[in-house]
Amino acid sequence: MSSTSNAWIFTYILLSLPVHFTISAAVHPIPINGTCHDTCGTMPVKYPFGSGFGCGHPDFSRYVRCNSDMLEFSTGTGIYNISEIDYTTGSLIITDPFMSTCSSMQNSGSFSLDRASPFSLTGENIFVLLGCSTNSPLFDPAEDLCATGSRSRVCRGLYSCKGVTGIGLPQNAPPSTCCVYESPIQLAGYTLDLPKLQCSSYTSVYSFGGSEGDPAKWKFGISLQYNGSYYSNLCKDCESSGGLCGFTGFDQSFACICRSGKNTSTSCFGQGYAWSGTRDPKIQTKLSFGGKCLSSNSTFYADQL
Repeated sequence: MSSTSNAWIFTYILLSLPVHFTISAAVHPIPINGTCHDTCGTMPVKYPFGSGFGCGHPDFSRYVRCNSDMLEFSTGTGIYNISEIDYTTGSLIITDPFMSTCSSMQNSGSFSLDRASPFSLTGENIFVLLGCSTNSPLFDPAEDLCATGSRSRVCRGLYSCKGVTGIGLPQNAPPSTCCVYESPIQLAGYTLDLPKLQCSSYTSVYSFGGSEGDPAKWKFGISLQYNGSYYSNLCKDCESSGGLCGFTGFDQSFACICRSGKNTSTSCFGQGYAWSGTRDPKIQTKLSFGGKCLSSNSTFYADQL
């Protein structure tokens, strides 16, 4: 009998026997394969924030997004880095690269916060205006815009820093050109308008770091509170299924962004997972033919399970 005939007989026998598949795969972390991610650099990104447009809640997407592994906060006066997020308290710290600190003082731009945004200034902020003209409206006795006693504590502390020379003042200059701004949120649109206030620079201290007498240990940045009431059961179900909450369409309706890259209106259960080429799991396949077991190892490129 020819070898060709033998091959057909063997194939017929195999096709006639019951076949059972057993697949075992090594478990690897599965990255989000779509446009949304749960981190930005080393910063965890959780709802209502998102790593890009279409991620998180739409009311937050215009203010917070990931750019080159840095989570950024945008306002009408600039783009600021987010250095901390406390999801438990619903607060975050943003830093202005042009804001003065004890180690480095320079001419600053203004700062504003959109009144319609889901963010507000926290009570921890101590805004300080530096290098102000003696004719500044800050010093109008009828307005009381500067906090009482500010010149003897916070202002003297900042003017003792060597960095004050960066705004043209000598170290330990008189605090007559400094003002601890009493309440920035009283301004329309939460705006610190430095040209209008005739000041060279500003800074914000959100913590004295346990040492009020040492400005080198003070923590500089702007502390914001965000509205945490956007979290819903729909988003909770999405996250429980391994997805990330986002939005889609002209109506910006809710979307659950799955690890497979698919969007659903509910959750990712039954939607499958996407493995990247660098994390292809090794699949061991066992075929049982009428009591005979054949096994092989292979790399299985799968789009879905």
